[in-house]
Amino acid sequence: MQTVIIVVHLMIVSVLIGAVLLQKSEGGGLGMGGGAGFMSSRGTANLLSRTTAILAGLFFLTSLGLAWIAGVDRKPSSILGTAPATQSQPGGASPITPPTSGGLLDSLKKVDEQQGQPPAPSGPQAPRSQ
Repeated sequence: MQTVIIVVHLMIVSVLIGAVLLQKSEGGGLGMGGGAGFMSSRGTANLLSRTTAILAGLFFLTSLGLAWIAGVDRKPSSILGTAPATQSQPGGASPITPPTSGGLLDSLKKVDEQQGQPPAPSGPQAPRSQ
C-alpha cells in the first residue's frame, strides 16, 4: 500500500512541477515570448491555476497519508523507565571512577600514575639540543 501511495505521490509531484513551470510569471520565467500560442488566453491561465491548486491539495493529502502509514508501526516508548546502557572500556582498561575530592585533572593524573605513564610537563619546555 505504501509503495502505491509513493508512486502516486511522485506522479503528482512531477505533474505539479510541470504545471507550475507552464504558468506565466510576472518576470517572464519559462512562459516567455508572450505571442500567440498555447498559453496566450486568459482561460488557460485559470485552468492552470486550478490545476495547480488541486495538485497541491493532492500532494498534501498523499504526504499526510505517507506520514500516517510510517507512524502506524511505531510503538511509544518511555525514556523514564529504561536503564542506562553500560559502556565497556576498550582494551580491558579499568573504568575511571569519579573523583571524590579534587578536580578532573587530579583524577586523570592519578590514572596516569597508575598506568605507569610519565606525567605531562607542567609548562612550556625549552628545546633540547642533541
